[in-house]
Amino acid sequence: MDKRSKIVLGVFCLVILGIIITEIVRPRPINWRPSYTNADKIPYGCYVLYNELSELFNTADIETVYDNTYDALSKTDSIQKSGFIFINNFIYFDEQETYKLLDYVHQGNTVFIASADFGGILSDTLNINVLSSYNLQEEEAELNFTNNKFKNQKYTYSRGMLYARFYSIDTLNSKVLGHIKYTERNVLENLPDVYIDAPNFIQTQFGKGTFLLNTTPQAYTNYYVLGDNQEYVANTFSYFEEDTIYWDNYKKSGRVVVTSPLRFVLTQNSLKWAYYLTMGSLILFVLFRAKRQQRIIPVIKPLENSSVEFARTVGALYYQNKDYTDLIHKKITYFLAYLRNRYHLELANISDRTVQTLAAKSGKGKEETKKLLELIVSLKNKKAHTEQDSILLNKTITDFKK
Repeated sequence: MDKRSKIVLGVFCLVILGIIITEIVRPRPINWRPSYTNADKIPYGCYVLYNELSELFNTADIETVYDNTYDALSKTDSIQKSGFIFINNFIYFDEQETYKLLDYVHQGNTVFIASADFGGILSDTLNINVLSSYNLQEEEAELNFTNNKFKNQKYTYSRGMLYARFYSIDTLNSKVLGHIKYTERNVLENLPDVYIDAPNFIQTQFGKGTFLLNTTPQAYTNYYVLGDNQEYVANTFSYFEEDTIYWDNYKKSGRVVVTSPLRFVLTQNSLKWAYYLTMGSLILFVLFRAKRQQRIIPVIKPLENSSVEFARTVGALYYQNKDYTDLIHKKITYFLAYLRNRYHLELANISDRTVQTLAAKSGKGKEETKKLLELIVSLKNKKAHTEQDSILLNKTITDFKK
């Protein structure tokens, strides 16, 4: 290797090293993903709350549950009174889990659930309904309590709120413990703003036990517990009187799920390392043997792609016939199929929620997304179309896909 080649190689290595160092030291963007696990320190994790449980329940034993609800409740001591804490943005209990949970509470235990939805079976059994609002812009929400001890205390939340509230409750067995207040803005429907003041925290008696249900799980995340609203969490947990508290770490949006068929092997330490050593040995064997016996690979000419020419021919045919209406309808049909396959959206009925969901998934602005969907609806309802309509639709769709 001559001197010039060594200089070029050295400069190349320095550039690569500089890129690696830059990637290591550059600040990472904030992860706003909802997690609610006890290990996540991101804004919407529950690391801080989980580590403060021993202070909130200073006389109670704290146990962490990593199993599904049915198995976890089957292992609990039915004689000793205990409490269960579930916190996640959305929680779903299947039929067996729901009946096991109801039986657990019926025996005199307490279950606290903070979620924007409690599942169909549990909601029907407790005779409660939850309603959520979807605002284009994040609005400030205020939480408070009905208890006279906390009545003058107000807690303000402004980011990541799901604006969920109880629409109806069983007034014979339930008691309202807290409210949520916010303004519901109906921008796309051109309706006046609505001021919402509704229950978000209730206590429901079931058998000998109690359900504590809260529709604002965001209040228990790191983002708000580290702020000025940690007293809200302490006040909601003040309704527990049990000596043993179970923290659910299974029904979490941020729970790591091993989907590999080898999940049992990977959960056993000895089997895991045996698997890794076997795979590593096989890779080394293949690399060294292939280096010795690899033959020359013949060059195969790839097949010519004629789909572009076909598309041009069909497009020219439609243009010559001046059938803009049929062309526009097909363009809209294919574009809606594209959105359905790429973003998993059904656009049969276009609403404010559809605009918000599509904008979030596509990364486009809400105003741009709204104009696109309004153009599609307008052209679908139009009986006759012009060349300008076809050009406008094609340009709008092309800009959206960029």
